[in-house]
Amino acid sequence: MKRYFANLSFTAMILLGCALLASCTKDNATNGTAVAATRPARENAVNTAVTTDYYETSGPIVVENQVEILAQHDGVVAQIFVETGKEVKNGDVLAQLDDRQMRAERDVAQSKVKSLEANMKAWESEAKIYQSDFDRDLEMFKANLITAKQLEHSKFKVNSSTYELEREKQNLAVANGELQTLELRLEKTRIIAPFSGVVARRYINRGQKISTNDKTFWITETSPLYVQFTLPENYLGHISKGQEVTVLPSSREDEKHTAKVRIVSPVADPSSGTIEVRAEIEGAGRSLMPGANAIVRVAKLK
Repeated sequence: MKRYFANLSFTAMILLGCALLASCTKDNATNGTAVAATRPARENAVNTAVTTDYYETSGPIVVENQVEILAQHDGVVAQIFVETGKEVKNGDVLAQLDDRQMRAERDVAQSKVKSLEANMKAWESEAKIYQSDFDRDLEMFKANLITAKQLEHSKFKVNSSTYELEREKQNLAVANGELQTLELRLEKTRIIAPFSGVVARRYINRGQKISTNDKTFWITETSPLYVQFTLPENYLGHISKGQEVTVLPSSREDEKHTAKVRIVSPVADPSSGTIEVRAEIEGAGRSLMPGANAIVRVAKLK
C-alpha cells in the first residue's frame, strides 16, 4: 500500500512538470510572433525615401579672367612689389627687371632724335631761303636782269636743299623707330597686371635670372564669381538665361547663395548626355572662391 502511494506521487510530479513546460513554450512562441510582426514596420520606416523638388549637381567656382603672366623679356629680377594674396589693379607694376643698360641706350637714342630734329629745322629754314632766292631770280630773269646760268644755279640750290631736307626726315624717322623699340623693350622689363584681381601665386624671386615666357605671377579676378555645372540633356529648352538656381559651398552646405543663369549651351554633349550651364553668383561671400567646388540645386522638371 505504501509503494502504491509513492508511485502515485511520483507520477503526479511528472505530469505537473510537463504542464509547466508546455505553458512556457506557448508564451515564448507568442512573444516571438509579436517581434517578427513589428520588425518589418521599423525597417520600412527607415527605408522610406525623402522626396525633393530639385535636381542636385555640382561644379567648380570660376571667374572670367584668370591668367599666368609670362615674362616678355630676358633679365634679372631687380624688384618685386607684390606678394601672394595682394589685391592689384589693372596696370599695376608687379615686378621690375634690371633695365639700367636699356635706359642708357634709350637716353642715347633720345639725344640722337633731338639732334636730327634740330638739323631738320635748319634744313627747312635753308630750303625756304633758297626757294625765296629762286623766286626772286626767276622774276629777274624774266626782266632780263640775270642770265639763264644764274637762274639754273639758283634752282640747283633749291633742289639740293630739298634732297637734304628729305634725307634728314628719313634719318629722323629711323631714329624715332629705334627710340620706340627701346621704349618697348623697357616696357617689357616691367611685369604689369593685365586686369584687377588678386595675386594667387608668385613664381619669381629677387635676383633671379629669367627668360622670355617664364612664368612670373598667377593673377585671378575675385568677382564676379560663376558656377559652372552640367545638367541632363532633357533640361535643354527648360532652363534659360536669368533663371535662378541655388548654390551651396561644399565646405559649408548650410550656407546658401542665389545664382542667375548667364550661359546655357545650345547643344548636348553626346558622350555624356549633358548640357553645360554657367550661372553668376549674387553676393558671393568669402566661403566661395575660384577653384572651389560647389553644390548646385536646380528646380526639378515636372
